[in-house]
Amino acid sequence: MAETISMPKLGFDMQEGTLVRWVKKEGEQINKGDVLAEIETDKATVEVESSAAGTVRKLLVDQGSVVPIGTPIAIVGSPDEKVEAPSGSGTDSKPKVKEAEKAGAAKPGAPVVDKAVMAPEKIVQKSSSTAQPSPAKEILEPGQKGGVKASPLARKLASDNNLELDNLEGSGPGGRIVRKDIEAALAGGMAGAPGKLVGARRLPVTEIVTRQDESVPLTKLRTIIARRMTESKVSVPHFYVTHEYALGALLTLRKQVNEDLPDDQKISVNDFIVKAAALALREFPNLNASFGGDHVVRHGAINIGVAVAVENGLLTVVNANSDQKSIYEIAAGLREMVGRARSGKVKPEDIEGSTFSVSNMGMYDVENFIAILNPPEAAILAVGSAREVPVVENGVVQPGWRMKATISVDHRVSDGAEAARFMQAMAKYIEQPWRLLL
Repeated sequence: MAETISMPKLGFDMQEGTLVRWVKKEGEQINKGDVLAEIETDKATVEVESSAAGTVRKLLVDQGSVVPIGTPIAIVGSPDEKVEAPSGSGTDSKPKVKEAEKAGAAKPGAPVVDKAVMAPEKIVQKSSSTAQPSPAKEILEPGQKGGVKASPLARKLASDNNLELDNLEGSGPGGRIVRKDIEAALAGGMAGAPGKLVGARRLPVTEIVTRQDESVPLTKLRTIIARRMTESKVSVPHFYVTHEYALGALLTLRKQVNEDLPDDQKISVNDFIVKAAALALREFPNLNASFGGDHVVRHGAINIGVAVAVENGLLTVVNANSDQKSIYEIAAGLREMVGRARSGKVKPEDIEGSTFSVSNMGMYDVENFIAILNPPEAAILAVGSAREVPVVENGVVQPGWRMKATISVDHRVSDGAEAARFMQAMAKYIEQPWRLLL
């Protein structure tokens, strides 16, 4: 005996659903439990299974129709029995649905057309729900761009469980993957690697691992750094001036100087910068100074402190009287002190008495940065990496080596114009590096 399949209620608050697609066509065989249609509610796309076995005799609702719950949508019976449309379905043997569907519903198997495009003047607002029905979804078929043939619910379940549809065989019509195929795959432990669907292509994403927060006590060195840097940043009014230097000549000279030196005695770019800063400070003693409340202390000695990265923090080793030492003496002295600092065997005289500091991050491929003042010093120089970049000389673009440096200055001691002139004075030594060898 023929059985009528009605629009099911798929949630306690569901009043209607959109029949997205007929999975079975009129005349096809169907078993009890097979997927008959796909229904879209306000929350999800769901597969509707047949409650009877036999032949699909009539499809009473067009694809894309918005159908109230309980409305007959199909008749399943034997191939030779006579079937009649449910009473009240109208002369066209289909139940009455909303005006929007009557205005432009597609025939079963035909492409789904957006009703708002075809006949916007005939669309009627729903009275039983505030949510607007979603347009019907296109399902990819074999040969189409996008991948395997699967129902929307199967795709959603696969996506939620990181399951690759390409690895499955469907049990639905024409090899179509349906919900029970996904559930069987999950039960068999076939969940795939995490991924994200873009169109029909799955892109790998990193699996998120939950880690616990960790409380790490401050070391004595880090505690001192925290206190001093906080005091400096809070109590000292910093300002900053950046200058870009042509470094080609210095790099050429350094290469020539190092050709005759053993590896443990070679001169670094930083050694040249320390010497250049020391000579420039002779011309600008106000930056080789400390703020004393109601006076400024201009230091007689030019002692350049060099920031050294050590475990759990920074140490500043001090090259005393840098303006009076040769580039070779500066290099040797800094090499020894840096070695002691990194091995934890620093001497008191290695870290005391600096009047101006240099922090060089060029070895870390840093274009530019600013440094916090090291109290009671009035200035610190932050040095970036040497970079080969396009430069314009005499109207011609050509490659050239450039390096940026930024000076941080205590505004209570000095002003921007003086800091800018100091940076220009440094250029005299960096861009004419033969002066550093005198």
